[in-house]
Amino acid sequence: MDANEIARYLQGHPEFFEHYAELLTQLTIPNPHDGRAVSITERQMGALREKVKQLEGKLAELLRFGEENDAISAKLHKLSVALVAARDKQAVMSALQDHLGGSFAVPHVALRLWGAAGSGEGPEFAPVSDEARQFAETLTHPYCGPGGGPDVIGWFGEAGSHVRSLAFLALREGGATFGMLVMGSEEQQRFYPAMGTLYLEQIGDLAAAALVRTRENPA
Repeated sequence: MDANEIARYLQGHPEFFEHYAELLTQLTIPNPHDGRAVSITERQMGALREKVKQLEGKLAELLRFGEENDAISAKLHKLSVALVAARDKQAVMSALQDHLGGSFAVPHVALRLWGAAGSGEGPEFAPVSDEARQFAETLTHPYCGPGGGPDVIGWFGEAGSHVRSLAFLALREGGATFGMLVMGSEEQQRFYPAMGTLYLEQIGDLAAAALVRTRENPA
């Protein structure tokens, strides 16, 4: 019998060591760490300790993710309350600036509105290039990553030259795009292509709904 046949036999006959229990105390195998021979029981205990260590590490990671998600959910709830309480468009835009720049610690936030959003004073209603509008139209999900072009970078004013990563959120009513919310950071990995966008989608939906609701009441 070769080694594979022996392994298959032992797997298929777990009662083998019940009949030959003394072998468990007689068998020795190399220790993978220092090369000395150890009993099979010691090796099993070592393997179990290593597995427990890995599971503990995985559990700690899951708990950390859970705590981070709880913290984000709490911030999102506060933003939602502020947007629901906003009575006019200016209050909506102030809530977005205050919460995204405050509890979410996003250093640069820019908003542009067009079409169904109506018109008004302020940077939110400044002219937007056809390229930026077409880009917003193509967004089925928030886009995160570098770039943005000189037009969008210009939305941040002089600070735009320091922005290294961006998150683009299209604002829609039904299927029509009427604006775009853009967040920027000097940190290159703050918004990166592979990051999850669930919370960003929710922020975009909340902002769009609040702006549509207050469309006829600019201030």
